[in-house]
Amino acid sequence: MERTIALVACLILGAAIGWFGERGPRPAPANAPASAFSAGRALADIEIIARKPHPTGSAANFAVREHLVARMEALGLTPQVKVARPFATRERGGKTHVYGARIENLVGMLPGRDPSAPALALMAHYDSVPLSPGAGDDAAGVAAILEIIGVLRARGQPERDVIVILTDGEELGLFGARAFFAEGPLAQRIGFVINLEARGSAGRVNMFQTGANGGPTVDLFARVTPGSPSNSLAAFAYEQMPNDTDFTIPREMGLAGLNYAFAGRQFDYHSPTATVATLSRRSLQDLGDQALAATVATAYSDTLPGTGPDKVYAPLPGGKTVAYEAPLGWILIALSALLLGLAVLRARRARIEFRLLDAGQGALAGVYVLVATTVVLRFARQATGVGYGYLEQRELLAQAARFEAVVILLALGVVLLAAAALAKGGMRLTTGLLALAAGLGCQVFGGWDLPGALLGLAAGLVALAAFGRPAQRGASWTGLLATGLAGAVALQILAPTAAFLVSWPLLLACFGAALSTLGAARPLALRLPMILIGAVGLGWLSFAIHALFVNLDMVELLALTAWLAAFLLWPFAHPRMGGAGRITALLVLGAGLALLALVRLDPPWSERYPRATIVQYLVDQGEDRAYRLEAAPELSDWSRRALRADGGEIRSLEATPVWRRPVHAATAPALALPSPQLELDGGAGRQVLSATPPPGATTLILELRSSGPVSDVRVNGRPAGLLATPGQWSQLRWNAEAQPVQLSFQPVDDAGQLEVRYGAVTPGWPAGATPLPPRPRDVMAFDTSDSTVVTGTKLLSW
Repeated sequence: MERTIALVACLILGAAIGWFGERGPRPAPANAPASAFSAGRALADIEIIARKPHPTGSAANFAVREHLVARMEALGLTPQVKVARPFATRERGGKTHVYGARIENLVGMLPGRDPSAPALALMAHYDSVPLSPGAGDDAAGVAAILEIIGVLRARGQPERDVIVILTDGEELGLFGARAFFAEGPLAQRIGFVINLEARGSAGRVNMFQTGANGGPTVDLFARVTPGSPSNSLAAFAYEQMPNDTDFTIPREMGLAGLNYAFAGRQFDYHSPTATVATLSRRSLQDLGDQALAATVATAYSDTLPGTGPDKVYAPLPGGKTVAYEAPLGWILIALSALLLGLAVLRARRARIEFRLLDAGQGALAGVYVLVATTVVLRFARQATGVGYGYLEQRELLAQAARFEAVVILLALGVVLLAAAALAKGGMRLTTGLLALAAGLGCQVFGGWDLPGALLGLAAGLVALAAFGRPAQRGASWTGLLATGLAGAVALQILAPTAAFLVSWPLLLACFGAALSTLGAARPLALRLPMILIGAVGLGWLSFAIHALFVNLDMVELLALTAWLAAFLLWPFAHPRMGGAGRITALLVLGAGLALLALVRLDPPWSERYPRATIVQYLVDQGEDRAYRLEAAPELSDWSRRALRADGGEIRSLEATPVWRRPVHAATAPALALPSPQLELDGGAGRQVLSATPPPGATTLILELRSSGPVSDVRVNGRPAGLLATPGQWSQLRWNAEAQPVQLSFQPVDDAGQLEVRYGAVTPGWPAGATPLPPRPRDVMAFDTSDSTVVTGTKLLSW
């Protein structure tokens, strides 16, 4: 019983440490000293910027621009509006895509004492996606920068110029940053960039990216940061992902800098619910505090960080960030091995039973925890019935706390079951069936799932080898920690900046093993420190648990944190008699499964978390047909009513070039709507396609292919990688531009044809169409919903 009490105390204290660490700083009021960052003052700008959705090119975005110009003038930044028409090229599915827009950047400067010194740039984007006010992404970043400039003015003139870059068109493809750093002569003066972003409306702020070879920048960050969960694991993981922010552009140019963001409550990301009311004031204060600390450290310094090897960095319990050279990780691993060896030696000297066979079983138990937790969590994700994808995942984001509890309970249950099975012995059937059942569940809920089947089978085989006979606590804990040593070595070789995730809790657990002589010590004076060691380790691990859950729809990765938690929980979870431990483990697993059933069967939609719909009225002008379509993957009852309003039956429709995937659609009356104006003119051996969007359209999409070879293809006079292969489609997507976009090329043959498939999106439901039914409060318009789309084909000859 005493070990059960210690286990519960350890879990509660660890959860409390993690919860307090995730809360972030208290927001400072509007009357806070001018020399300190105030979320209250920054909020006044957010209330204006995020008053309504303001995508690039919209009247609302022009109003935001005017407010920002006035604010920058009041701060003495002498702002300039920089108009540009950048574009970028991407290969997707064997097709070349060129996408661009007309954007308006805002650039201003706070002069420093030494105008010849490399300048510091503060950057955030002020545009939002359609239908989202963007309070977090990125009104919070813009407002934080304005507040930081006010703080700098209160503190006195900085050493170097501070350039403020408020970009436009980030949501369309980082267009503001592309334009500034490609064309702006001011960009050549910049030596350091601080970028502020968000992917949600709450959560602690992470510094998740530096410039390439950013070791010295990490040193600066660790020295000045006012407490942060930021760590090099997040930076390593981000580098493996396809995501980009405005910071991507200067980083690719070799500039040093820091990239900050908060990423909690991701349901609000790019959503109409991203309002001032849902934005966390603590997150705003955290963003401002961290960015201000880095700004002061660079703006008032004689020098800026240079380049050097990437470093390991992470917060210690309590919040202090430490940074060190990656090779020093080997010292931590060696110290863990020495502590573990000392623990084993002390156990032998104390004549505590210690069998190598028990240690081997402990190592197998560690493998079981890793593999079985992976397949159990994989089963849990598939059993929710929620598909994978940006829109599909929203059903889980609407109940994120509930599903996170499911994941934690199931992972903890596997750890406790493995410990109880080693203590009792004879639990091959229970542990093996759990793994096999989870693997079978993957097939039931996810269709044929080979990885799930193999993981379930592998965990079942490990259970047969590990849990046939009882294993003594100290020896089995030694075997478990030996798997940690092996894992730490592997990570130190393969990903040294991420190896701390294993080596730090391993070092703490090995210290506990030595202190308690592998968990055998019973005096209260040792039991209490062991509880504290476990709680601190679990609280520290909570940052990884929560970050992995929030940022990646891959709950299987949390099996790693379950394995790490086992290092710390083992002396409490491994009971003297297996019965009580087994019952506790099964109760925890049962609670997780019950909550999982609630996640699947209880719809999460509410006024706070409404269901997303993307309904459009599409007129195919080539076929003289029209459709009411729903682009969201799943149809709601409201969507069915909206699509059937004209009596059509719902079916699947290919809606190229606007949608790359099939959509739900029902026939509707074909309205007479304006189409894009497409004209092909020749002269001086070149052909020029001028494409003018319909009045009010925000997006023009052209899919193009030529009958013969062409060369020197240009978009608005600049080289572009379109029409590279005769007969092969390529795509041009242009946004926020009422003027014609021009595509010119040099044909090889004297005569030929250019086939064009067009699509144009105009906000608003067409006036002549049957109106949409009123939405209930638990349903919302999302992205480009409630808009009008025209498509068609045109054949142009030269």
